[in-house]
Amino acid sequence: MTEETRWLDAAQQRSWRGLVIGMTLLVDRLDDDLRRGFDLSMAEYEIMVRLSESEGTLRMAQLASAMGHSRSRVTHTIARMEKAGLVERRTSQVDGRGVDAVLTERGWEVLREAAPLHVRGVRENLVDLVPADDFATLGRVMNLVADHLISDRPDIEIR
Repeated sequence: MTEETRWLDAAQQRSWRGLVIGMTLLVDRLDDDLRRGFDLSMAEYEIMVRLSESEGTLRMAQLASAMGHSRSRVTHTIARMEKAGLVERRTSQVDGRGVDAVLTERGWEVLREAAPLHVRGVRENLVDLVPADDFATLGRVMNLVADHLISDRPDIEIR
């Protein structure tokens, strides 16, 4: 038994397309800014932020989960970051079995320098463009979407 497709109406289609193109352009701009200024990708920056929020160390599995990425994708990115001297991988001191990603002194330094550029880009290209109520609504909407989709991905833990 098949269900009939519930097509988007014109207003819903405009909103959907606005969301898709807006997010694509925003992420591209933020990524370009980080690459030009610090030779960092958005994914690398996000890893550094996640590590900094966890006192500089996270298990690789937890890092992948928190970012909503596969372990192999995070492992690949961490390998590039290791070559750049931004992070190190170490055997977990908790149980000796897992692997931790650790932000190096150079990583902390690059993060401190890159953060103002990134935050300025987020403000100029999103936060300061819309009324505070609309931005709060956007956050609630995207949290609902994330909560809904997380149910299909038990390996992901959003914090």
